[in-house]
Amino acid sequence: MSPRLDLRNIVKRFGASSVVDDISLTVAAGQITCLLGPSGCGKSTTLRIVAGVERQDAGEIYLDNRLVCGPGTHVPPEQRSIGLMFQDFALFPHLTAAQNVAFGLTGAKAENRARAHDLLERVGLSAFAEKYPHELSGGEQQRVALVRAIAPKPKVMLMDEPFSGLDNRLRDGIRDETLSVLKEEGTAVLLVTHEPDEAMRMADEIALMRDGKIVQRGNPYNIYNAPVDKAAAAFFSDINVIRGQSNGALTDTPFGQFLTPGHSDGATVEIVIRPQHLRIDFDRQGRGPNPTPSEGVPARGVVERARFMGRESLVEFRMDQDGSILTATVPAVFLPKPGTALWLTMRRDRCLVFPG
Repeated sequence: MSPRLDLRNIVKRFGASSVVDDISLTVAAGQITCLLGPSGCGKSTTLRIVAGVERQDAGEIYLDNRLVCGPGTHVPPEQRSIGLMFQDFALFPHLTAAQNVAFGLTGAKAENRARAHDLLERVGLSAFAEKYPHELSGGEQQRVALVRAIAPKPKVMLMDEPFSGLDNRLRDGIRDETLSVLKEEGTAVLLVTHEPDEAMRMADEIALMRDGKIVQRGNPYNIYNAPVDKAAAAFFSDINVIRGQSNGALTDTPFGQFLTPGHSDGATVEIVIRPQHLRIDFDRQGRGPNPTPSEGVPARGVVERARFMGRESLVEFRMDQDGSILTATVPAVFLPKPGTALWLTMRRDRCLVFPG
């Protein structure tokens, strides 16, 4: 099946710098693809190019195999069958919720009204159809803006940080509702966010951007568990980094030797592990747990500080062997006092190895 949206080698320059640098990606009908990355990496510019409000300097955009933007071709935004949803809901204050949803529809009045009420019912707002925007909460306005964008049945929906103005509790529920409606409609969605949690929750595929390029693409599980480099790993969560030198495809660390094939002798190697994959054990008169193939060799550290974070506790250690700081997270309440000696082991299967 051919993709609904197809971007090929898109380039956008501002002066001498390429803000979007050779971006290619596809989005199928019913698929949600997320452009994820830090501010200034080119995500929103890419979205504006797809919308047609910005023109690329090179590359082509296809919608259902039809060229909508490329050399000698530029289909105006209003003719691209693309829906837009941004941080600013921009509802018409003088129109009711139902009138806002029906505003862009071109059918008969009765059909438009039925379509508006059907969509409002699907997001739990049928009782609010005759209310004006100022009578709605922020979350209710968000849902009205969503179904207004969906009402004309766009082939592609572009969403730029659409949930950033909502509080966390409200955000999760509205994201899930949004996901359900978009999937039911079979809309191809290109979503922009700088929040990894949002991308992981919503996307079928994540395109991780950095400095105008896509550095990695994949489903949330793979992109989280097999990051392309240390920076990609760090973008999704806190990380611990243990440095060493490769020698005969082995690297010595406080946690024993690690296999590091593919690195030349003397090369600096960085072993990355997330805090939740460090295991804490008690000190037994200067001894820790026995080494195991899965957990490796234990290393002793002294608690610098411990903080309760709600669902988990965060404990920072200064390691005996090299004075480095490592952070571990454990579920529930575990708050050892500063100065307490404890032992750490590392899940070998959760370690990531990158060149230094």
